[in-house]
Amino acid sequence: MEPARKESRRTWMERMLALGAIAPIFPYQAALASSTSSATPRTKWSIPGLFPGRVVEVEHGGSIIAGAFQREAVRDMLRRGMMELTGAPDWVAAWRMFVSPGEVIGLKLNPVSRPYVMSSPETVQEIIACLEAAGTKRKDIVVYDRYKKEFYEAGFDKWLPEGVRISWAADYYDDTQQKIDGYDLNHYMDMQLTLPGYDFNNDTARRSYASKFITTQIDKLINLPLLKHHQSAGLTIALKNLSHGLVNNVNRSHSSPELNSCGQFIPSAVSIPAIRNKTVLNICDAVKALYHGGPGLNPKKVKYVWEHKRMLFSTDPVAMDRIGWDQLDAKRVAMGMDPLAIARRDADSNFVRMQPEHVDIAGALGLGIDDRKKIEHKKIKLA
Repeated sequence: MEPARKESRRTWMERMLALGAIAPIFPYQAALASSTSSATPRTKWSIPGLFPGRVVEVEHGGSIIAGAFQREAVRDMLRRGMMELTGAPDWVAAWRMFVSPGEVIGLKLNPVSRPYVMSSPETVQEIIACLEAAGTKRKDIVVYDRYKKEFYEAGFDKWLPEGVRISWAADYYDDTQQKIDGYDLNHYMDMQLTLPGYDFNNDTARRSYASKFITTQIDKLINLPLLKHHQSAGLTIALKNLSHGLVNNVNRSHSSPELNSCGQFIPSAVSIPAIRNKTVLNICDAVKALYHGGPGLNPKKVKYVWEHKRMLFSTDPVAMDRIGWDQLDAKRVAMGMDPLAIARRDADSNFVRMQPEHVDIAGALGLGIDDRKKIEHKKIKLA
């Protein structure tokens, strides 16, 4: 494919402003300016899934002790959460509502805040055990993250059960993110936005292609996000773990502290049919969470990590993010900070204004329920 041609920054800014792609005053209209292309069919599991608007929150005070995840508590949280979400008589029956023997199941992990807040061995291993109990063979489980380098730096390969497969879309992070070797040219989101200086007429610069992992390697995806603050998006939970983890060319959504289009980009990317129609379940590991300074962490930001001791379960990523947003705001206010929607830049979060409204825009686009009054939020406390 032809390399992306560059143009002057001034010409790019004038074009973007004319298109309404940056700093949109009407974010719902901006989101609708994007389009998606692919033929992945919808099913009864397609987002927002079997239980739109339902979020189950399971708390266990013993889920982490002295900084270490406690496997038995994690196992209890997973089993109870799935039963409460589905209404199934037992946890194996609950998992069988989402997977069947012979299907290839993908797990989307998150290594970004390593080593402080990341997908934990205990949680992922127990989820794999649940899949096996439901009839899924290990060879039919594929664990994924976007970058091979980050996957190995997080140490995921060291504790995954033998026989489970691994996958990634690119070998390493780069600022341009327009390499397409691990991405599918038939599945993309086309949005009126490029990185500054890139030619809008070049497809590679204007599109974000879905990973071959989601388009060709798996039948269904289980999304395993964390509960974290994000400097440009405000929060990164279910929706952003999908949008920025499963497509390329994502830096255009937040290429500088002033140029932030996460409000548009996130729901547009999740609307790619291959992502929307294969994602069947979201399990948020919020045993450890991050209320500021995200998504990546350095030792100076560890002060923002807290032991939340919870997991969230939902087929609806919008409803999950709405509940998670509330919990991040509650923690921030308790620590003397502003809620996400009105917080401004500081030494540990340098975007002019975050865009947590991507959650509401996703709701407006039919990806789930964002209205608190319509969300069934069930809280379970185990210990």
